[in-house]
Amino acid sequence: MSVAGSFPGFAGRPPGPAMDREEADRALARLGAEHEAIETSLLALQDHAGRRLLEGAELSGVTRERWAATERSITLLWGYFDAYAGALEEARDIRARRRHPSREDLAALTELLRGEAVTVANPDAAPPPSAAVPARLSERFSLQELVARMNELYARSLDMVVASDSVWSALPARIDLLAAELHRTRSLAHSVGVRPGEHPAGDDLEEITEELATLRVQVISDPLAFWLPGPGSAAPGGGRPDTSRYDRAARALEDVRREIEAVLAVRQDAEARLMRLRDVLSRADRTLTEARAARGEVLAKIAASEVPAVSGPPTALQERLAAAAEYRRRAQWHRLSPLLEALEQEAEDELLRARESLTSVTAPLAIRAELRGRLDAYKAKVARHGLAEDPLLIERYDAARRMLWSAPCDLRVAEQNVLRYQQAAAELLTPRPPEGSGGPTGSAEPEDRRGDRGETR
Repeated sequence: MSVAGSFPGFAGRPPGPAMDREEADRALARLGAEHEAIETSLLALQDHAGRRLLEGAELSGVTRERWAATERSITLLWGYFDAYAGALEEARDIRARRRHPSREDLAALTELLRGEAVTVANPDAAPPPSAAVPARLSERFSLQELVARMNELYARSLDMVVASDSVWSALPARIDLLAAELHRTRSLAHSVGVRPGEHPAGDDLEEITEELATLRVQVISDPLAFWLPGPGSAAPGGGRPDTSRYDRAARALEDVRREIEAVLAVRQDAEARLMRLRDVLSRADRTLTEARAARGEVLAKIAASEVPAVSGPPTALQERLAAAAEYRRRAQWHRLSPLLEALEQEAEDELLRARESLTSVTAPLAIRAELRGRLDAYKAKVARHGLAEDPLLIERYDAARRMLWSAPCDLRVAEQNVLRYQQAAAELLTPRPPEGSGGPTGSAEPEDRRGDRGETR
């Protein structure tokens, strides 16, 4: 509610020569306008919603102290106003005596309107501590000084009332709205099993509830504790409400709300995620079973090879998966949510480990298969060149094939035999220089080949 500003300043001059009739009439007109403005401002302050709330509230802290001082100031303001109005009425009576005021009338008007002619009781007077220090039971003011004093008291009183009203207008309503949102969030949290002592978000909701209840009580009883004056502002109520505690509670509630929504999302797709988890762990188990079977095959078919051991099925993960299914059955979504997130990552890791184990175990078989493929590829190549019946190639092919298709297979010796077959095939497939070129004759055999004729395995 807006209130009129400071009272109009008194424009008179200090006492001096007596005023004439026109000066006296003009001064009385100004004083009458001042009186109306002052009365309007005081009545507006009296009717201000913030003042009425302050009168009816159970105040505490700094607000109680300042309101007690403000009430004294408002009482003093009305006392000053009554004195001001009395002086104005007395001046009007003097002027109304005659149409043309006498010298004595003008002198009295001059003293009343410009001099320190207004006596006001001093409400702060206390008994003197000693007879040597008399108490000031009253004060004397000129009308100009009295208006200045009322302006000062009015500004302080209005500032206190406006600041309190601003806090009450801003914070309690926002706290109530946040409390309503908190109530909805608590109901939603309980529906998914998020309760105090069982889930951190439940504990957070309890803390936010207590904080909002405490904050509302403090705002209602001590609004000035939540007021930040504006820097350099001289206007009444210059500043803003301090909403920092409210803002922290709102942010905390938003964090909890997002966490509850995540738990709700878990409830909606929990069954699908559990099925995916079961599938991943089943694939990991089948892969490990295949790796164990392959290890037995490798040990039986490959000689002199280091074959790593294969671990057992992921029983710990299966147990935790069973616990997750139980959480879903009991609708304990707040416990299921973090467990599912951990299980999904661990299940993928387990499947990767099983695949790596299978790859490691079957590596010797892969090497043997590669050697077999290489041997057959070279055999097909020499056959296309019409060299399939060459005795040396037949001998070396048979030696490599017997090693690769026997059990257990010594991969090191088998690889050497395949390399010897490749070398012999490469020599036969290499073009020879024509006769008479200074090189070996067409009937001559390479020294290696002659030496190999007598080799047997």
